[in-house]
Amino acid sequence: MKNTALTKVHETLGAKMVPFAGYNMPVQYEGLNAEHKIVREGVGVFDVSHMGEFFIKGKGALDLLQKITTNDVSKLSDGKIQYSCFPNGKGGIVDDLLVYRRAEEDYMLVVNASNIEKDWNWISSNNTDGVSMTDNSDEISLLAVQGPKAAEALQSLTDINLSEMTYYTFETGVFAGIDDVIVSATGYTGAGGFEIYFKNENADEIWAKIFEAGKDWGIKPIGLGARDTLRLEKGFCLYGNDIDDTTSPLEAGLGWITKFSKDFIDSDKLAKQKEEGIKRRLVGFEMLERGIPRQGYSILDKNGNKIGNVTSGTQSPTLSKAIGLGYVNIENKTPGNEIFIEIRNKTIRAEVVKIPFVK
Repeated sequence: MKNTALTKVHETLGAKMVPFAGYNMPVQYEGLNAEHKIVREGVGVFDVSHMGEFFIKGKGALDLLQKITTNDVSKLSDGKIQYSCFPNGKGGIVDDLLVYRRAEEDYMLVVNASNIEKDWNWISSNNTDGVSMTDNSDEISLLAVQGPKAAEALQSLTDINLSEMTYYTFETGVFAGIDDVIVSATGYTGAGGFEIYFKNENADEIWAKIFEAGKDWGIKPIGLGARDTLRLEKGFCLYGNDIDDTTSPLEAGLGWITKFSKDFIDSDKLAKQKEEGIKRRLVGFEMLERGIPRQGYSILDKNGNKIGNVTSGTQSPTLSKAIGLGYVNIENKTPGNEIFIEIRNKTIRAEVVKIPFVK
């Protein structure tokens, strides 16, 4: 089990630690609901240093990324970020990721912790022109400072104008007195905020300075439990649950990052799927009766026929009702459609709804 540079800090703070993606990670501190509310209404800090960072640079970098990702990397300019995914050659998804353009032919890819080795091997197998690749995942720490008060809480630590940073942009500069820190206006909570990338040796200092700067805004450490409820309220996909090697980007509602203006792995397969029409679709649903939907539970129609499976589900702290994501056959994807979730041999009423659940 790997530790992040901040594991001892979390343990000292009394965090409940759990194994996650091969790392010893804090799942909660004072409680999931309280932490969820802190991020929605104020500002909280997640240690997400388990994420992977690859650097692809030099001649052929753009061509390689155009081939292995679904989104159009040529549309990026310096300081811009793009959400994308790796198609797997069989119509499915190797992983979803962020692509940062640092300079011409110089990119940082941020990938899921559980897929670091898998992604590296996949990119390497497609790197037929010998483009320069570096895996810095073990040397970089990452903090997600999320919530509507994030910019105010962090501004004293940097000359970067945080309030004017637009969504999916980044700057590299001095942060908390440390040079060469990447500050990006991204996140996985839908609450606004920033992700801060820096070297492991600066982790303790940056953590302490963030909490000192943010104390007047009620800043708190937040665990991965609230990260999951926050992302689900926004309908964000989680790899391994809502997307995987068996789901296509079109089925997952990721047509908006699947650009047929270029050739990429699976572009022909996915173009054909788009033309012929998909047979299933990832949808959001709210429970109309008591019961928590869990990954793998069956989704039924009103006649008791199985029409799909739940991929993610939870009790929404914001809505005070149970919500979920799941794949259903295309006939049942329309918002307002009544479906049923099979929970412990009981069929519980639910309704397909538009996502995000929380606007």
